[in-house]
Order: sequence, then C-alpha cells, then structure tokens
Amino acid sequence: PLHRRESNENEPEGLTFYHMDLYESKERLEIFPDALAGKGDAALGKTSEESTELGEEFPSSDQDGYNLEKEVDELTKLYGLDEDKEIENELLGGNIATAGILESKKTPADKEAQDELHNPASSSEELKSCGRKDEQSIQPNSEEEAADIYCATCKIPIRAFDKLFGNHKDHEVTQLANAVKSAKEEIHKNMCKLEEQIAQMENFAGHLEEIFITVEENFGRQEQNFEMHYNEVMQTLAQRYEEAAEALGEGKKQKLETLYGQLVSCGESLDTCKELMETTQELCKDKEKADFIKAAVAMIDRLGEYFKKDLDLELSTQPDFEDSVIDFSAIQQLMDAINTIPAPSAPVINPQAPNSATGTSVRVCWGLFSDDTVEFYQLYYKQVSDDTPSEEQAAPSPPIVKRKESRSCENAALVCWESGNMNPVDSYTVELSKLTNEENGDIITESIVGIPNCEALIQLQPGQSYLISVRAVNVGGPSERSEPVSVHTTGTYFYLNEDTAHPLLSVLEDGLTIACSEIENPECDLPFHDNSFTRCIAILGSMIPFQGKHYWEVEVDENMEYRVGVAFENTHRHGYLGANSSSWCMRHIVTPARHKYEFLHSGTTPDIRITIPPKRIGILLDYHNWKLSFFNLDIAQHLYTFNTHFQHYVHPCFALEKPGFLRIRNGIAMPTSLTLL
Repeated sequence: PLHRRESNENEPEGLTFYHMDLYESKERLEIFPDALAGKGDAALGKTSEESTELGEEFPSSDQDGYNLEKEVDELTKLYGLDEDKEIENELLGGNIATAGILESKKTPADKEAQDELHNPASSSEELKSCGRKDEQSIQPNSEEEAADIYCATCKIPIRAFDKLFGNHKDHEVTQLANAVKSAKEEIHKNMCKLEEQIAQMENFAGHLEEIFITVEENFGRQEQNFEMHYNEVMQTLAQRYEEAAEALGEGKKQKLETLYGQLVSCGESLDTCKELMETTQELCKDKEKADFIKAAVAMIDRLGEYFKKDLDLELSTQPDFEDSVIDFSAIQQLMDAINTIPAPSAPVINPQAPNSATGTSVRVCWGLFSDDTVEFYQLYYKQVSDDTPSEEQAAPSPPIVKRKESRSCENAALVCWESGNMNPVDSYTVELSKLTNEENGDIITESIVGIPNCEALIQLQPGQSYLISVRAVNVGGPSERSEPVSVHTTGTYFYLNEDTAHPLLSVLEDGLTIACSEIENPECDLPFHDNSFTRCIAILGSMIPFQGKHYWEVEVDENMEYRVGVAFENTHRHGYLGANSSSWCMRHIVTPARHKYEFLHSGTTPDIRITIPPKRIGILLDYHNWKLSFFNLDIAQHLYTFNTHFQHYVHPCFALEKPGFLRIRNGIAMPTSLTLL
C-alpha cells in the first residue's frame, strides 16, 4: 500500500514516496546497513499496526537522524558503485527527498499520482491505482539500461536498481568486474583441463598407431613362424597350415577392427575437445562484459557436461597373438621320416684374445649368427710344428685373398681367401698391420692363428686403416704372406655381386656405379646366369655379416626410376624387389601427376607422400633394433623406417626401371644430422 502525509509549513513541499517492499518482512531490510536496519525494524512494527490508516505521518529525512543521502552513499560503496556518478544520481533521483525515483524519468502517470496524493479529496482506490502505476513505472528495463552488477543466483548481469528495489533483492550479487574475473579464471582452468586431455588423447592416438604397427609386425612374425614350420612338410600338412593361417588372420582382423573402432572414438573425442578449445579461445576475445558473461556461463555449463564423461584411454585389445600349438600326433611317422632341421651354418672363430693361451691350454671362442638349432659343438685341433720346414712335406704356397668378397664395417672385417696350391693346408694365420703413427711409421702387427676355414671374422678398432695378409700352415711350416688387402673401419664396405646382375645392368669401372642404357623385354634373348635377376633389372651387393648399424648412400636423379633397399640371399630372382617377404626397398616412379614413392615389402606399401624428390638417399640398416631406415640427405629428412626382425644377414640391393645411372657410396660414417631425426 501507499501512504500519504499532509505537508507542514516546516517541511519541504512535495510528496515523498517509499517503495512498497520496504514495508514488508524483516528479511527484505537486510540489504541495508546494520544501523539503518534497526530503524527499519521500528518503522516496520509501527507500519504493521497502523498501515490501514491514510494520512499517517512518516518521519522526514531529518527526523531521528535518518539521512537518505548517506544511506545511498553507503549502498553505492557496498556494491562498488561509488565511482559511477550516473547510478548514484539515479538512486538519489536528483532530490534527496525522493527515494530511488529519477525526476527526469517520471512518467505522466507518476506525476498524476503525485498530484492526487497532494489532494485530500483523492479516494483510497485512486491512491491504490496510482501506487500500482508508480510501482510499474519505477521498474528498470534491464535490456535498455546498462548492467552494472552480476546476480550470482540468476547468473545474469543486472542493474543495481534491481537489487535495491526489483526482483533480485534477495539474491546474491557481486561486482560485474569480479564476476568477469571469476568467469575468466574458471574458463582458464577448463582450458588447462582441455589442453591436458588433448595431450593425453594425442599420446593415446599415437600409441594406438604404434599398436597398429606392432600388430602388423607380430602378425608377420607369426606368419613367418608358420611358414618356417610348414614349408618343408609334405602336402599332408598343407591343410593344417591353411586353417592355422586363416585363424591367425581372423585374429588379426578382429584386433585391428577393435583398435580401429577405438581409434575412431578417440579421434572424435579429440575433435570435440579441440572444437571446445577453439570456441573457448574465441569467447575470451574482447567483448562487451554482459555478452561475455552470458556466453561464458553457457560455455562453462557445456564444459562441465563434457568433463563428466570418462575418457577411455585403455587398450581394448592386446597386440600379441597366442602361440598356436600344432598337433603332429597324427603324422608323427611322416615327420620322423623327413629331415626338417637343416644342418647348422659353420661357426666363426673369434680373434684370439691376449693372454688366452698358456703352455698347456688355449681359450677358443666362436660365434653363430642364425636361428639354427645346435645341440652341441665339436672342437678339432692339431699341433703345429715350429718354423723349421719338414724334410718330408713342403710348406704351402701363399693364399690368395678375395678382395671383392672381403667386407668391413666400423668395428670388424670379414676376410675371405682361397688356398691357391695343391699342397695340403692344416690351418691359416691372419696377420694384421695397423699404422699407429703416420709420421714415425710405427706399425703394430697382430696374428690370429689356427683358422680352419678360408675366411675369418676379425674384430677391429673403429676409424683405423689396416693391411691384412694371410699365411697357410701345414706340417712343413707356414707359407709366405699373401698379397695384403687394405681394410678401413670408417664405415661399412661392400661390393656389387656382378653374377646377380640382370643382363641389361652393367657395373662401371669404379665398382659402385650401375647403369642401364636401354630397356627391352627383360625376359627375351638375354644371356642369364644361374644367380642373376630375370625380371627386375637389379643387382645385389655382397652380404653384410656384421651385427650393429650399417650405413651407405645412393646418388640418384630426380627423374630416375629405381628401387633401393636390402634383400636376403635367397630372394626370388624371377620377381621384383619388394614384391616378396624376403626383400625391403624404396621405389620411385614418375607419373604424369607427380613423383610417386613406395616403401615395399611383400607387395604392400604404406600411404606416404614425399613432396621433395631426394637426390641423395641415406640408408641405415640396424640389425640390433631390427630397423631399415631411409633419409633424404639434401634436407636431412626421415622418409620411412621398416620395423622387421631380420632372421638372416641381408644384401644391399639396387634396381633401375628406366635407362640411367645410380651411384653407391659406402665406407662412410652416418652424418650426425641423421642421429637427431
């Protein structure tokens, strides 16, 4: 209800309006300071008893020490509005005698209500109607007026006027700047969570891709295992092999489908997370405070719903395959009649270590790099006479070292020779001469004795040059030294095996450049050798029989079509390099649209695009880590890596598919720039 009082001579003219909500419950007055709230309680009690009487007098702003201007000042300071003179004037209304009504914004209905209140003849109904109009006229328009505080209950910006006299009197409010700061802090925390989840999902996606590769590798190993067990078995075992291979393929298919589904799900979550990040970043750009806080509240709710979802970062399947157990009981007799285990390869005698021999004993070590099954070794030895020639038997003639069959790497050399005479030979002695001081001509010579075969794998020091010669020994004494062969341990050295070359392929005088002058039908009217390639215009290098890392380079023309890589000794001569399971290679062909690069093994290649054609290709063979890597040396770019278990030593291999030249560089160390890739 509205109340009216008659004006006195000592009081200012005009009518003072008090908002109707000030005469309601005690809780509505809690927005005022404590001192003011006390006065409000007294006034509230009086009002509740005498509110039905019109004409009742209320104390003026000067009575009982009540000061409306001071009260408004305290309220503006309380809500952080003390610097906003416009809002202060609005609250003061340009006249201390009016509480919260701007004279300039009064509607005609307000002025009519005021005139009627000054007229004693006004009826009570008119006053009530005027009060309702006045209440409607003083309600602020939040859309037209600028917001200056933030309602935490409704989560929207409002005007201070709404907190004092509107629908937000009982709500919790704060300064708009504080609300913006709090929202930004909340968004920043959510952005940090998003960044963390993006990193986790990217790492998990990378891990899933690695698992894909691991599944392929494990499948390849299992397939090779099946082939090794079944290839030499008669037709009776063929059906068993097909069943086992099919079951393994189904297992592979199931694992890949499961992993692919999880990878797709992870990708969708990653896209959603990135979209939220982009939207959040766009939201944080400079905007109007009111627009920002509205969008921020909606974004925070959306982020909260997103973070309620649990991330599935556990593998849905394992990359390993269960070893299949083959039941040979039904064909045991057939298996016993077949020699399924080949004879092992010959062991390689290691160099004699210093102080390994005494007057009555000698310590002998050897190695075997293969998957041969060995039950035991037999050691043979024979006493060698002194250097005095025997009258009964002549000493042998010097051996002949096979230069092109000798190979070396950074820490070892394989030297091969032949006897070269008719005299019997009991063993061979290899002599090493190393130049330690070039200025003074100091040479250290070492000997390795008791070598039974015509080859020796010798451990050497890296970065050195050696002269190696061989003596043949029998009961008649040692022979003269062979012609020495020069060995350098600056890198991996190998030669090209011309007996494996396709007839259209020629090796130039330097021994490391291949050329093809014309391309004819590779299979017609050409003088093929028993060990040469017949379809692929290719050649093999000598085998690399050393553990560790080996590096060489190939110089090519960007318009040349070629294949480079490695292959086993028994790779198919009637097929193409990379088309079978015994060769790995990088292939380049020129199409009308682009340069096409493939990394072939068993006829398959990954989907890889290379935009800059390499002119120098680096090839790194790592037996220890089961890797074969290719690099573009012009820009120090890693192109591709095969991850495979080499069960045997491999040969470098090279092929041309169009007329051209291809030059090989070996015996060099791997560039330091590639170690960082």
